[in-house]
Amino acid sequence: MSNPQDISGDCHILSRTLLYGEGLFETILWRGRTKKLIRHYERLKGSANFLKIPCPQLEEFIQMIEKETGGKRDLYVKFCLIASGDTRYDSLPDGYKVKVIAKPYKRLKTVNLTISPFRRNSRDPVIYHKTMNYLFNILVKRKAVIDGFDDAIILNEKDEITECSSSNLLIIKDDLFMTPALQCGLLRGTTLSILMEKIDIKEVRIGIEELMEADSLIITNSISGAVPVTKIMDNDFSIPEDIIHELNRIIDEENR
Repeated sequence: MSNPQDISGDCHILSRTLLYGEGLFETILWRGRTKKLIRHYERLKGSANFLKIPCPQLEEFIQMIEKETGGKRDLYVKFCLIASGDTRYDSLPDGYKVKVIAKPYKRLKTVNLTISPFRRNSRDPVIYHKTMNYLFNILVKRKAVIDGFDDAIILNEKDEITECSSSNLLIIKDDLFMTPALQCGLLRGTTLSILMEKIDIKEVRIGIEELMEADSLIITNSISGAVPVTKIMDNDFSIPEDIIHELNRIIDEENR
């Protein structure tokens, strides 16, 4: 075990994120100044406005990432907007710091899922923003991996499907594309947003039984794009390779 290190001298910088999880982040497949990068910034800016966290302008946001990536492409980038300010919990942030993490990534090819025992309340305003308070998602993912799965599907207080710990869901049934309605309680990803603008995807409220009747199931996120689900627990799903290829083509069009 490493020796504990006193960071008290830095607490005034990290205070509100460190003490309360009051901060935001974006996970980005970095390919330079793409249209998809703008989507990430706009979501970050919108959430910063909602939470009243000061936020860099677009050009500063991009330059910070360019500095960290050093001219490289096809990297996993995590842009962290760290709120600073008074340590009293109900105070408003009065500034920000930024931490950019860049590293190689491995793209998922398939995933197998389970149903998480942890529930989400669709009225919780925090779930609609990508905050640094990620403990719920960590618990969902950690439990799924311990149980032998890649991730888990989260249900809300009405037993409706929402999303996985770090991805949205796309459901295919009788050649129709569906995704859980935003009001079920989920974070709308930038990747799913692209697909919803390009193809007809219906927002629905469905439970586990209806989900298990789907022909195919796909997860979407910024790093891996569209990834087929092979199983939910003991239920097998077909892999629509042509559809997966076309979805990733649509996604990549905006990120090159």
